[in-house]
Amino acid sequence: VQLQASGGGLVQTGGSLRLSCEASGRTFTNNGMGWFRQAPGKEREFVAAIGWRGEAKVYADSVKGRFTISRDNAKNTMYLQMNSLKPEDTAVYYCAAAWSASTVVTASLYRYWGQGTQVTVSS
Repeated sequence: VQLQASGGGLVQTGGSLRLSCEASGRTFTNNGMGWFRQAPGKEREFVAAIGWRGEAKVYADSVKGRFTISRDNAKNTMYLQMNSLKPEDTAVYYCAAAWSASTVVTASLYRYWGQGTQVTVSS
């Protein structure tokens, strides 16, 4: 079972990136999924979560209104559209699949984790 995060890169303040998280080895259509990030010297923090149907979504206050989480169960893939990026968004972004089908904001309740993709926002 593998979650492959991609789409990170270097972007200027105000720019956009779209992260993808593709699952292989099994389907996650019945699992809630989410994005977390970890900046240098900081703890991993919750970014966004989505329920198994793709209807229920939860965002961290710091990204609300700028980031959009979505999923395509037919492709076994989750996305994070990031707009109006700020230097404080710089971090390694991780995707994860939860034990439950609902939106989950707590890292310890996630079962599978991807390897992370670096997002760097220059000022």
